[in-house]
Amino acid sequence: MAVDHGVKNIGLAISDESGTIANPLYSIPHTSRIVDAAQVAERASAHDVQLIIIGQSIDDDGNPNQAGRSANKFADALRQQTNLPVEMWDESFSTQDARSARIAMGVTRKKRAGHIDELAATVILQSYLDAHPEK
Repeated sequence: MAVDHGVKNIGLAISDESGTIANPLYSIPHTSRIVDAAQVAERASAHDVQLIIIGQSIDDDGNPNQAGRSANKFADALRQQTNLPVEMWDESFSTQDARSARIAMGVTRKKRAGHIDELAATVILQSYLDAHPEK
């Protein structure tokens, strides 16, 4: 499962059973770090997830930026809610890639205005799966 940790919403994506294709799951409205972590842990358990990937934004020097530091804090809270392994993964440009994918699919401008958090999580997860074909 991948998590796109946002300010307003948290996008979730899950892979197929073979661990090769990422699919959007849904987004959770942000409440608080503890509540959000509990909800993600609950969803991971309900979907029999083996690993949780959290997207982390990094700057040009390879260090977490403000959003990346927030994602790290969320990961720490999530680790308190579950025994599943939680890994950080570079999410650079995941939201832009999700927007581009919607355009390529022919989604109208009006419909593109909706939440794309779960699509960004899908981009993050697919990037991870492509880099780790053995997992």
